[in-house]
Amino acid sequence: MTTDADRALIALLRENARASTAELARRLGVSRTTVQSRLERLEKSGIIAGYSVKLSPDYERNLVRAHILVTALPKLSASVETVLRRMPEVRMLHSVSGNFDMIIVVEAPSVRDLDELIDRIGALDGVERTLSSIILSTRIDR
Repeated sequence: MTTDADRALIALLRENARASTAELARRLGVSRTTVQSRLERLEKSGIIAGYSVKLSPDYERNLVRAHILVTALPKLSASVETVLRRMPEVRMLHSVSGNFDMIIVVEAPSVRDLDELIDRIGALDGVERTLSSIILSTRIDR
């Protein structure tokens, strides 16, 4: 279970996962030792599973992103997921309830590349249908 202090630390790491322990301590108003022990506890418990790269808005502005809703044949959904895991354009894959089985978040360098990617996903063995929505802008990104 996380505390308010843990959640505050996690929020700062979401802003900048490379922030130094000293910077995190200063912003939280605690000692570096306290921050280090919290980080170790959060990592050891699996709450923090790793650190990642956040791309600059200038770089991301040039990417075309979309949500692709997918209906898959139940017996082939695991193999669809296996293929999607190998596609570098796939950023996230969600299993969902409702009329579709999956929501895939993808990014491509151009609309043409996105179109080809959507066609490749739609042609996968086990995919019955897709519905795509291009992301025009991101209003909140935490």
